[in-house]
Amino acid sequence: MITGSLVALVTPMREDGAVDHESLAKIVDRAVEAGTAAIVSVGTTGESSTLDVAEHTDVIRRTVEVVAGRIPVIAGTGANSTAEAVHLTKAAKAAGADAALLVTPYYNKPPQEGLYRHFRTIAESVDLPQYLYNVPGRTAVDMLPSTVERLAAVPNIVGLKEALGDLDRVRDLVALQLPDFALYSGDDATARAAILAGFHGDISVTANVAPEAMARMCAAALAGDAELAAEIDADLAGLHRSLFAEPNPIPVKWALAEMGLIPPGIRLPLVPLDEMLHEDVRAALRSAGLLR
Repeated sequence: MITGSLVALVTPMREDGAVDHESLAKIVDRAVEAGTAAIVSVGTTGESSTLDVAEHTDVIRRTVEVVAGRIPVIAGTGANSTAEAVHLTKAAKAAGADAALLVTPYYNKPPQEGLYRHFRTIAESVDLPQYLYNVPGRTAVDMLPSTVERLAAVPNIVGLKEALGDLDRVRDLVALQLPDFALYSGDDATARAAILAGFHGDISVTANVAPEAMARMCAAALAGDAELAAEIDADLAGLHRSLFAEPNPIPVKWALAEMGLIPPGIRLPLVPLDEMLHEDVRAALRSAGLLR
């Protein structure tokens, strides 16, 4: 089981919107060397919604090549169409991904039975470990713990990223006591508390800019050292807030560009960070010791 800090990696782009493979390699190496447990490639933070299928699989393949087996690569392959999600998951497997992360279908708002059949169909269609991803704030559908419990019995379904950001939900999921089923936070602000409550790690946006600190914080929480985890997390609290001042990944891509790690490119309909928020993000980077 993968435990600790898993980075939801951005997809670097030049100002014309083209994927910047050189910068991608640089931030992948940085994440690995900082102690990151796994890389989630082309998820929400990786702008999966604006990459075509060829670009999507190419970013996965190049990430796998740079990682070179040092840590697992989990590919974002979710879609609001079951057939499309199957296609993307097969493509991710062919590109060398170790596992897939599948967001709940968005916009069409399936009921719980629809969610169950959607994920079961993908798991039965592609022989690849698969993580479910619940993020109601983006998808307008909430996958309930009872549905997660049903899906945990399906072969190939090995875990869940829960991004509701609600600690009652965290406790409900932990209480299921699902054997060999990984539970990850998808909300940096509550990740420490979630891990101390029994989650196995955090699929993190903040880890893009502060990979070493997030790895240490998650390790402390996993070890049950609440005091040390809180101490590390205190320096990251500003980032947890400011990196969501506008929809992800707008702030985190701006922060990485400000740090000189990637170019400032982002694709429409997303736009660069509002200038009024620049100093707020800079202040959070300084507080975390990432910017002078």
